[in-house]
Amino acid sequence: MSMVDEFNAFRERMNERILSERNKTLNRFFALDKTAYEEGALDRKTKELLGLVASMVLRCDDCIRYHLGTCYELGVTREEVFEVFAIANLVGGSICIPHTRRAVAYWDELEARTQQ
Repeated sequence: MSMVDEFNAFRERMNERILSERNKTLNRFFALDKTAYEEGALDRKTKELLGLVASMVLRCDDCIRYHLGTCYELGVTREEVFEVFAIANLVGGSICIPHTRRAVAYWDELEARTQQ
């Protein structure tokens, strides 16, 4: 199973598991997260790029993968992603470099899917 498929399957399975508990606070938080990225004064692409840079600075690989996948679906280009990587490393410092490596590997796999 590919890195992308493995991540998406685990995320979907665990999100369903978490939401099945019907914990009001968790369910509301998930709903808030979903609605925050909907079209508004900022378009979805911009919001996902912001989410990606924040995730890189906070060093959350799961969040980075999620935002990369969504960015890819929204038509973000390689050049745009690498500008986000640059900003994240500038803001977050060298501790973001390992996360950038993993992010590049994930992005490469996303791009390879369309070349098959």
